[in-house]
Parts: sequence; structure tokens; C-alpha cells
Amino acid sequence: MILGISSSIYGQDDLKDQPAPKAIPIEDLQPKFGKDMVVTSRSRQFKISGSDPATRAIAANLAEETKDELLRLLEEKDEWKVPVIIELRGKIGDPVPLRNTVWQVSFNEVGYEVGIFVNLSRGLQKESYQRAVIAGYVLARSLKNAPKSDTQVPYTVAPWLVEGIAEAISWRLGQSDRRMYDALFRHGGLFEMKQLFELDEAGYLALDAASKAAFRVSAGAMVMALSEQPDGKAGIRSFLKEVSSYSGEVPTLLRQHFPELNLSQSSLSKWWALQLADKGVAPLAEAIGVVNTDQEIERALKIRYHKVEGSLMEVPIAEWDRVPALSKAERMEAVRLTEEELVRLSFRCFPSFRPLLSEYQIILTKWVGGETKGLTESLTKLSETRNTMVAKSERARDYLDWFEITRARETSGAFDDYLTLKSRLKTQSNPRKDSITKYLDRLDPLFVIPEQRQPDLFPFK
Repeated sequence: MILGISSSIYGQDDLKDQPAPKAIPIEDLQPKFGKDMVVTSRSRQFKISGSDPATRAIAANLAEETKDELLRLLEEKDEWKVPVIIELRGKIGDPVPLRNTVWQVSFNEVGYEVGIFVNLSRGLQKESYQRAVIAGYVLARSLKNAPKSDTQVPYTVAPWLVEGIAEAISWRLGQSDRRMYDALFRHGGLFEMKQLFELDEAGYLALDAASKAAFRVSAGAMVMALSEQPDGKAGIRSFLKEVSSYSGEVPTLLRQHFPELNLSQSSLSKWWALQLADKGVAPLAEAIGVVNTDQEIERALKIRYHKVEGSLMEVPIAEWDRVPALSKAERMEAVRLTEEELVRLSFRCFPSFRPLLSEYQIILTKWVGGETKGLTESLTKLSETRNTMVAKSERARDYLDWFEITRARETSGAFDDYLTLKSRLKTQSNPRKDSITKYLDRLDPLFVIPEQRQPDLFPFK
């Protein structure tokens, strides 16, 4: 054990009368970090208590990072007045509560303060903790100029606003999945605007994982649509000052802070949908996977020509021999769209498919020039190569799934929403009492094996 030496300053003559120095364990010289110790963040707005010093430090840094990104989103200076008190409770392995984070507003002799209580049963989860910090900061911002009072004020932050701000920050940092926006736009979304604004915390917690993801994307599109309008940042800043204590309909409050937009229920819905469409547009250089690349190639490889009566025909390139005799100019026009699609696809396809796209372009050029010898064999070979690539990709995916499952040392929590829903349905069952159900219940004992049937069980009485 490493030891420290305690020492005092003595006169030379006094040394003989003093006891010899004692060895003291070095850990006894360290400061004691109890659970009541408090860590103050860089801006001094966040004060974190509970857990161990390292976790408190991480929580303080993460709170400041989240606040910095929120200030950048709002284009606002840090002029806080209301402190945010964060208490870390529990430890890893404790029973998992329904909510990992809870926030509240309190009033004392100093003034308002916002409290955030974080459960550490699964450690300090970054996403849920960041959402709690966002909600706490929005509450503190609303209370900055509120009159001092010890009465209970119904300050709260709706889930759509917390999730929307969190998603807007993620999008700004390039951490969001564009495909979610594209999917919601193509399928009309899962939430109507009224549902988005009126969903409370209990309703949000009852959603499954897929619905929560769709809700977050929908809310993020709304927040980004508001902030990207002319003077949108100023409108968002003024909107956030009132929204925490506002009890009316959200569209009414939006009209007050965005008067130049002339918002109506229908125009706001269209505006929201356009934002989903805009965020869902794929960048030119965004690569797609093996299976999607193969599907895009299959859709692109068409020969298009007009019949005598004028109708447009599409023939897969593998069936080129079905195409009637065409002039060279007509053949060039028949594959023009296909060639353009192959060029666009070459920017986004899975890299190993690019040589195949070049070979398809060569085949199209030969077909336009009337060189059809060996065309079928070349197309068959390319098709077999694509099938092999897809099969290898699926096998690699299956192997990685197997590797992850067999090497897992702890549960990820990915299916907790499903298990919670299953448990809730089991405990909150709603048995049917119609005549058909009663009849089937009376018949059910007839199908029990006699050895397993209870002696006193009689189906008909």
C-alpha cells in the first residue's frame, strides 16, 4: 500500500521528546465525496448532487453541452437567472422506474428553481438525460422574468416541444436519420397535428419504441419548420417564454408569435408536411445498402418505347428480344431514362456495384447500335453476380446478428417498451362477457385431458 507521512514542525531540541511519525494510508488524505457533495457546472446554472464524483462530473458536462447546443439553435446568449438542481438517485441494477427522469418547479426564499431527478438504474442514459436538461432549461427560461410568488404555478413542458428541440439539435449535429423523415412523408405520418400538440407525458410514455421514434421526428420537423421561417429564431424565443405556462391551444399561441405566417389549421399541416419532405430528400452522395442498390438497379433497367397507337410500353432489359424493330434514334430514346438513372445511381449505390453499372451501360450502348450477339449471356451473368452479392450481404448481416446475440453480456433495453406493453395488456385485460365467449368458456373443459382435469370440474351445471 502507498503511504503518506504525517509531519509537523518542531525545534531540534524537541524532536527527541516527540513520537515517531506514523504512516497514514494515502486514501485517508483524500477528500471525502459523500452523496451530499454538489458539483457546479461551467456556467454555474446546473448543480448536480448524488452518485459518485465521476458521474456528477459527466452529468455536469453533458448538461452544459446540451445547453450550448440549445443556445446555438435559438441564437441566444446565456443570461440565465433560475438555477437547475439535478439530483442523481439510485444505482445500476435498481428496479427500473416508469420514468428515468422527472422535473419540477419549486419556490423558496431565494426565488424559483427547477429540479431534475435522474434515476441511475441503467446508468446515466444520454438521450433521456438530455431531454430532461432541455425541459429543465425551457422551464428555467420561462421563469426568468416570472413574478416572485410562493404559489403553485402550473409550469410544464409538453413532450412534443422537448422531443422536437432534441431532434432539431440532433439534425443540426448530423446525428438524425433522414430515412425516418422520408418514410413518414411517404406514408402520411402516424400523428395528426392535434395529437402531436395534445399528447401528454403519460401518453408519450405509453407509446412503443416505433411510435416514439415517429413522434420525435414529427415534433422535430415542427420545431425546425418554425425556426427556419423568416424571423423564426426570434419567434421561437418569444414562444418559449410563454409555452411552459400556457394552458390554451398551441396553434393559437403560435399565431401570436408568428403573425406574419397567417397560420391556419390546414396551412400549418401543409407547412409541417413540406418540412418532412424537405428533410427526407436524400443527398446525392448518400450511399445505400446492397439490397436497396439491387432493387434500384432492377427498377431502372427498363426499355421504354411507344406502340403504334401511342401507349407507352416498359420491357425489362433482360427481355430485350421482345422489343419490336426500332430505328437507332428510337432505340436511343428508349434507353435514355435508363442511362440517366444508372448515372444518378452510380453516385449513391453500394460501392461494389459500380463496375456492374458500367457493364450495364456498355450493354445499352451495344443494344442501341444493334450489336445483340451475346447480349443475353452478358445480362444473365450480371444478374447472377448481383444475386451472389445480395446473398453474401444477407449472410454477413445474419452472422453479425448472431455474433452480437451470442456475445451479449447484458440486456440492451431495446425491447423494454414491448415487454412493458405486454405486461400492461396482461394486467389490464378486458375480458369479454358476450354469450359466444361464455359458451366457449363452458366448452373449454371438454378438451382437457382427463388426467389433467380437476375432479370437481363440471362444464355444465
